[in-house]
Amino acid sequence: MSASNTRYESRSVVDPARIRILCEATLRQNWREGVRSSDGVPFAYTCPSPGHYPWQWYWDSCFTAIAWRHFDPARGRRELESLLAAQRPDGFIGHTIFWNRPLSGRRRFTYNVTSPDAPMTASIQPPLLAWAWRIVVGDPACVPGIVRHHDWLAAHRDLDGDGLVWIVQPDESGLDASTQFDAIWGGQAHSLPGFIPLVRRNRRLGYDLRRIADAGGPVCAEVLTNVLHNLSQMALGRPSLTSVIVERFYDEDSGLFHPLAVPEPPRRPTVTWAALAPLALPDLPEAIGRRLVEQHLLDPDAFWTPLAPPSVSGSDPSFSRDDRGPGGVKRYWRGPTWINASWLVWTGLIRLGYAHQAAQLVRSVASAIAMQGLREYYDPFTTRGMGAVGFGWSTLVMEMLEVDPQVGAGYVG
Repeated sequence: MSASNTRYESRSVVDPARIRILCEATLRQNWREGVRSSDGVPFAYTCPSPGHYPWQWYWDSCFTAIAWRHFDPARGRRELESLLAAQRPDGFIGHTIFWNRPLSGRRRFTYNVTSPDAPMTASIQPPLLAWAWRIVVGDPACVPGIVRHHDWLAAHRDLDGDGLVWIVQPDESGLDASTQFDAIWGGQAHSLPGFIPLVRRNRRLGYDLRRIADAGGPVCAEVLTNVLHNLSQMALGRPSLTSVIVERFYDEDSGLFHPLAVPEPPRRPTVTWAALAPLALPDLPEAIGRRLVEQHLLDPDAFWTPLAPPSVSGSDPSFSRDDRGPGGVKRYWRGPTWINASWLVWTGLIRLGYAHQAAQLVRSVASAIAMQGLREYYDPFTTRGMGAVGFGWSTLVMEMLEVDPQVGAGYVG
């Protein structure tokens, strides 16, 4: 352990009861419910943060539904049911659902809508609905809407027929401006000037994977997206895709998982925390999991920072603690630590028996939240809170403080 880690732990005092109160208060503060004025459809969800994120985001809702089970499981279920209430008849559910607050301002130019009055975006986010339902409610295979949703993904987002989900823009991964996408989308990466022409092109093509691939792409099979997709497949009782994930993404030389892209990028994408995301898979081969942990996650120069894991390896030249890009525009996932990432790699530590390191990670996450509040992300070295305040999915710390016996089985055992 580095000296900086030692200093951090020595001053960490965690009061779980205080954190529990903070998490519940934040979830209740961010709760929104009503009836859509256009058609009378009821909705209920946790907005990610009242100031900057007013709408319902797909993967945010899945994460906050999981946190709600520690306080009010019925609200967790209603949150997931609201995603289903927004569903198209063919099973599609968009990245962002607008409910009674229409899309406005400059977001009209950067959001993935195909018409100005669209009720939701035409893009996806990592498809973890079935997995979240399994954790919060029960068997997702008994819910026709969830089955249709994952069938839609299989029919429309599997480029090669091997079960992997492909994305057509970096923000469909939920990781927005992650440095792994710099090599793939170049000047069209998220929050750069070329991103707006990319959105306009994809709007014209209806966010159709095959049309976009035929138009030259880029399209990407991203690691985290497929880890969460696989957990949903397993939650539905469908065959695991872990062997495909290992075959297509895993690089034996580096011991890391890397994204795929068409066309092939001019250089290998940078090393981000997504390379470690397969630790969340309960059937990941043990040797691969241990190599991910011992060679990469626990390396203090890479991912084992005082608040782990940073969203980019600390040893990668693209790593930055600054969250602003050209013109002061926020560029997310380029260095700071996010709590959903901490939770997911923690599940792997638990499964593989790294009890001491898992406990250390819980203490560091809980201490950062106790000192800085529930922030969108944190400086991985100083733990300074950054981004939005009162951030919903940072309440996933409750999963780390009140441990489910099923965590080692990926919650699908």
